[in-house]
Amino acid sequence: MIRVSDVRRDFRRPRTSLVRPAPVVHALRGVTLDIAAGERFGIVGESGCGKSTLLRIIAGLDRPTSGSVQVDGREISGLREGRLGFLRDQMQLVLQDPMSSLDPRMRVRDIIAEPLVAQGKSHDRARLVSLLESVGLSADALDRYPHQFSGGQRQRISIARALAPEPRILVADEPVSALDVSVRAQVLNLILDVVERLDLTLVFVSHDLSVVRHVCERVAVMQAGEVVELGSTDDVYECPQHPYTQSLVAAIPRLDEALAGRTASDLAAGVRESAAGTPDQIPGTR
Repeated sequence: MIRVSDVRRDFRRPRTSLVRPAPVVHALRGVTLDIAAGERFGIVGESGCGKSTLLRIIAGLDRPTSGSVQVDGREISGLREGRLGFLRDQMQLVLQDPMSSLDPRMRVRDIIAEPLVAQGKSHDRARLVSLLESVGLSADALDRYPHQFSGGQRQRISIARALAPEPRILVADEPVSALDVSVRAQVLNLILDVVERLDLTLVFVSHDLSVVRHVCERVAVMQAGEVVELGSTDDVYECPQHPYTQSLVAAIPRLDEALAGRTASDLAAGVRESAAGTPDQIPGTR
């Protein structure tokens, strides 16, 4: 369904000198991966590793400096926005912060209908009610505004909006990181339910390997713009091969460690010792 081949993305920073060229940031350094139809695929890594840049390129919101991106066999990396209608029809996004991604001036009925209106598709109240009910909300939510809902409910509205055009691919960028711990599992289970029920391809981006393990079948671990490990989620979690992946797994808090009295700071210190030489690349524990 998605094929990424040797994708590179460079960003040029503003010049800081009259005699030196503007510095270049290499956000992606030759990323290659394939995602099968119906697969639940995770992309994990610390902040700044390039995972969100890769996501934007896959979604057609940014262009790679070089390389190829194909969605359902069609090249998208060089297409203008006006020729990406098929991609907007097939792929929808659920973003990190539902409060920022929902227009506070629009009622829920207009928010959910927005992608349908943009694509020139017809809709009625019954269709919108059905979408709300599919994410666990009642029909009376249609006439309310985003600020009248909790964070978890707002993310459910975002999921309903993403499902409205009946996409084949759902892209979720840190969809639970802005939510309270108490509702994260509910939203994750909802995403799994709709993906399985509608037979969608899921691309799930997160910095938390434990969340990715709960949701995804395969995972790509990114560091400094490169995929350093790729495989089934269980294999990567149980037997990580790359030192960076090992540090991510080691940083996940465990119940036996907590019962033994070791704190998150103790765990972080242990991770840094085990990955000596790259202390700045170790993410904080969660």
